[in-house]
Amino acid sequence: MGSLSPSRAGDFMTCPLLFRFRTIDRLPQAPSSAATRGTVVHAVLERLYDLPAASRTLDAAHALLAPEWERLRAAEPAVGELFADDDELSSWLAGARDLLAGYFSLEDPTRLEPVERERLVEVVLPGGLRLRGIVDRLDRAPSGDLRVVDYKTGRAPGEAFEGKALFQMKFYALVLWRTTGTVPRLLQLMYLGDREVLRCSPDEADLLATERKLLALWEAVERATQLRDFRPRPSKLCGWCDHQALCPSFGGTPPPFPEVVPGPDVPLPHQRAAVLAAEQRAAG
Repeated sequence: MGSLSPSRAGDFMTCPLLFRFRTIDRLPQAPSSAATRGTVVHAVLERLYDLPAASRTLDAAHALLAPEWERLRAAEPAVGELFADDDELSSWLAGARDLLAGYFSLEDPTRLEPVERERLVEVVLPGGLRLRGIVDRLDRAPSGDLRVVDYKTGRAPGEAFEGKALFQMKFYALVLWRTTGTVPRLLQLMYLGDREVLRCSPDEADLLATERKLLALWEAVERATQLRDFRPRPSKLCGWCDHQALCPSFGGTPPPFPEVVPGPDVPLPHQRAAVLAAEQRAAG
């Protein structure tokens, strides 16, 4: 039938044409300094939990920053061109250190032992739709209750947009429920820049509603694909879009529709910069 990740589902809800550009046309996206910083901070927080509990200090996290930046630059050389000189890079790294300090203000990693980090979760729903995504962290309490944690380096949403922000977490919770039979006890979004935490305790009704929404969304994707009709949905996010030159809302013309339509994919951890950029723009 097909597959969806939280980011691709979010693309279609934000703008069907954006979904087409990213998922069907596979148009390249230029890296941004903010999204790249988010990728590196995520990597540092993953590596931090490789250390013994007592060694998980802010200084240790800061020490991991430069190696993770070099690792990303080796994997994606284009990010090395984001900075004109060493001063720009130093300022960017200082911003990453601030985000790590924000994390330590929200919880104490010496008291935690995650059961999973950067875990790929997936399930095929009864109708055939495959849901896939990468969860930042899973914690399990002594009682067996599961907590799903996601780090955000963008701004926390206003109250009116909290439901939209939690959609990604309910997506993960749905996949975990369908694969384990147990509803996660707590969903936790950690906004490191604002030093705020958004929490939600879902129940089966919440997750069934999320499942219905995803199935309806996929029906809309299939219909748009059959008709080759992915329409733009102009919004304030258009100012951040890499594809304005091809968008009819800005006088552009999309490329010819591909004869073979690829399925949505899930980025590997070192390829998450574009996904983080989209999340940060949506949260802004």
